[in-house]
Amino acid sequence: MSIGFCIRDYQEADFHGIARLWELTGLGSPNRGDDAVVIARTLAHGGVFLVMEAIPSGHVIGTSWMTSDGRRIYLHHFGIAPDYQNEGLGKALLETSLQRAGAMGLQIKLEVHRNNTAAIALYQKYGFTYLGDYDGYIIRDLNRTVPKL
Repeated sequence: MSIGFCIRDYQEADFHGIARLWELTGLGSPNRGDDAVVIARTLAHGGVFLVMEAIPSGHVIGTSWMTSDGRRIYLHHFGIAPDYQNEGLGKALLETSLQRAGAMGLQIKLEVHRNNTAAIALYQKYGFTYLGDYDGYIIRDLNRTVPKL
């Protein structure tokens, strides 16, 4: 299948379509703190959020969310809708993401599930290297887990 697409910056009206995509791909959910308010906050702090849109339908078929801590760009929520995978769209979205990240002049880092061999192959093709024996840890809700002082 060959489809037309465009890659553009996020707009607030995109969130409903993005939430659907993330549900299909397992990339995000409200219980992870993935909502329009958080997107807006990261954009205000120098982040970039790219949306891949199918032409002419206007459906969101891919996302690339990049946030910055001033030292590194963190690439996350990068994915393509299942019905559009294996068509070269991930390559196009990654190239655009790397161009935008490169303009910021920072290192770029990402996390990928170890069983996602297709994504790992794509990232390695573009120069990402495995960091080694690191395990990731997260606290999603500090209010529930941190003792009160």
